[in-house]
Amino acid sequence: MAKAILYFATNRRHEGDDRWNPSGYGIEPSEDGTENLRFGRVTLNYDKREALKHLQKNCGFGKGDGQRLADYLHSQSSSGVIKAFEEKLDNKKADIRQAKSKFGSTRMYRELRKAMENETDILIFIHGFNVSWWVAVASALSLELMLNHNSDAQHTGRPVKVVLFSWPSDGKTIPWYSYFSDRSDARGSGAAVGRGFLKLRDYLVEVQRDSLQKGENLCSRSIHLLCHSMGNYVLQNALHRTEKFSTGGKPPRIFDQIFLCAPDVADDVFESGEPMRRLPEMCQNATIYHNRGDLAMPFSDFTKGNTDRLGWRGANRPADLDGRVHQVDCSSIVTGLIEHSYYLCGDVNDDIRKSIFGVLQDSRTRRREPLRHGWPNVWRFPVTKAVARQSG
Repeated sequence: MAKAILYFATNRRHEGDDRWNPSGYGIEPSEDGTENLRFGRVTLNYDKREALKHLQKNCGFGKGDGQRLADYLHSQSSSGVIKAFEEKLDNKKADIRQAKSKFGSTRMYRELRKAMENETDILIFIHGFNVSWWVAVASALSLELMLNHNSDAQHTGRPVKVVLFSWPSDGKTIPWYSYFSDRSDARGSGAAVGRGFLKLRDYLVEVQRDSLQKGENLCSRSIHLLCHSMGNYVLQNALHRTEKFSTGGKPPRIFDQIFLCAPDVADDVFESGEPMRRLPEMCQNATIYHNRGDLAMPFSDFTKGNTDRLGWRGANRPADLDGRVHQVDCSSIVTGLIEHSYYLCGDVNDDIRKSIFGVLQDSRTRRREPLRHGWPNVWRFPVTKAVARQSG
């Protein structure tokens, strides 16, 4: 058996009597408030041979079925052990006024810094609607295994470490209640994510200052962000927090790549005056992956009063997107039961991986192609032979 280690941050309420060694995290916000964050790590045992079967399987649009891998990892959740990093602080005081306090975030960032010094990139993952704690853990670990199981990673020697942010998604299948409950929790959790971004910004500033004083070189690895489904709504609300507490209202430049996968937000969020208009200021590139076959998107349209979703047809005005924002239409290749979680699988996961490794957006090594109308940042996946046979 192999052991996977996953770092996490969560504003979910812990389960069990010991908040530092909980049995899990539930569907309600932390008892200390929605903005309260717990940091820690979870270990999970799994069979490498079983995992390899899913990593090598052709999902219909490329190598690797990360959705089935996530299902398998979730079946192993009984082996999971959670260790939350202890904290000593007064929640009524600002962080900067608690010099003698102990922060779980500081411990996690320090451990992740060691990983980055060993040539590891960090990818923060925010899950979507209807996801329980252990399902979120399984998805994050599947994403990490998928990104690291490929010839590119072996060639460059650059592993990717996924860090989970898990918000109190219901993890139920009561469509109306769960959706609206999750949307409300996602809105409130945005402030917690924004607070986490600001903590990370402050830590990176501290690291840079210390390195300059010691005459040390900063590590050359990067931090990335991937949001799935309603996790993009969490991000949308997090931007308000970061703008409010940033100099001049400018979002902190934290990330190299940001991935918006099957985003359950309005298709006009990048237009002037809308919430994500300044997202490109936080990164080198942001990539939107959308799919017209994603049944979760029309459901969201209906529950939101027929507001078109970014994850359905992409941005409402693609020609007006910032040059750092790219969108990729996955409709031609995504099939079957993974039309909402396709970021975990095949060619889509490979495209994400290439962005992390610094491959140019227009590189011929990518399987995507530009659309004929000439917009430089709008792409699609061409139909593969396997998908053509299935549809025929």
